[in-house]
Amino acid sequence: MDAPTPLNEAQRLKALRTYAILDTPAEQAYDDIVKLASLICDVPIALISMIDEDRQWFKAKVGLGALQTPRGEAFCAHAILNPGELMQVHDASLDPRFADNPLVTGDPKIRFYAGAPLVTASGVAMGTVCVIDQVPRTLEPRMVEALEALSRQVVALLELRHAHRKLELLAAEQQERQIQLEGYQKQLEGLNQILVEQNTIDALTGLKNRRAFDRILSEELSRSGRAGSSLALIFIDVDHFKAFNDEFGHIAGDGALQQIALMLQSQARPYDHAARYGGEEFVLILPDTGMDASMVVAERIRDAMQYVHWQHRPMTVSIGVTSTTAVDGSVSLVGRADRALYAAKRKGRNCVVYLGEDS
Repeated sequence: MDAPTPLNEAQRLKALRTYAILDTPAEQAYDDIVKLASLICDVPIALISMIDEDRQWFKAKVGLGALQTPRGEAFCAHAILNPGELMQVHDASLDPRFADNPLVTGDPKIRFYAGAPLVTASGVAMGTVCVIDQVPRTLEPRMVEALEALSRQVVALLELRHAHRKLELLAAEQQERQIQLEGYQKQLEGLNQILVEQNTIDALTGLKNRRAFDRILSEELSRSGRAGSSLALIFIDVDHFKAFNDEFGHIAGDGALQQIALMLQSQARPYDHAARYGGEEFVLILPDTGMDASMVVAERIRDAMQYVHWQHRPMTVSIGVTSTTAVDGSVSLVGRADRALYAAKRKGRNCVVYLGEDS
């Protein structure tokens, strides 16, 4: 005889799904419980049974080979109808509910059954811890107490499993959020880098801008002072650039400045710093460089102008050079390089003038 469907069946099945226990692999903790049930009650068969919608599934078992049975054949489907008490069937062959049950008339030839419902905190029964024998019998009171205690232990294990699963899901969510935050951080770093470049890179030429030049010069002067090394500064001004703009237009002028910037980068050494100082003026910071080496670099730059592929007409530059081996302020160093540049212009342009520290 099939067991009636519990009135709270929908709630009961929802609870069963919540614990996510169905069809999980064998686990030692549950296996130990059915072994204890078998030993305490002195029976050959003990089970932890979950009553699903249309089947009885065994989380742990002793003395039975099947993994599940149809719900209509399950003794436990009757036991869960009264969640508050253990159900005993002393002789199934004499009980009208089970006399024609295939598990009674055939293997495993059940005669005795006792099942303690697995009751959640909300009061629904998901299944049982049950013991089975092939001879009629009755459990002793101590056995009933032990079986009920074991059923509570199973529920406690299920609760722990559920809590652990929630923690795993929470950890996975936190990890996903961490990955998202790291992604946002990278995006922010990228945006910050763009902002830094916008604040330190000249948009037209791609060289360092005036702000970056001021910072780098201050840093290099400090380093030079600590190390007692020399530092050179080269100022470069495009000759007659206003006339070029007036004749060929500002777009052509911008193109010429870009060509000069590329030439400067090609002539500068890997550790030099090239920047656009403003308008048609460029500047080169040369660390660990004295007068002779800085003049070589400056002359190389001036000479390289004739090899640039000019679109409209050839262009030249005037160059002012200075250097320092003492603790020199950036203002005085820049001022000296600027005076050297104007001296080159007065000299007739397209030339290099050097002014030392005593100038």
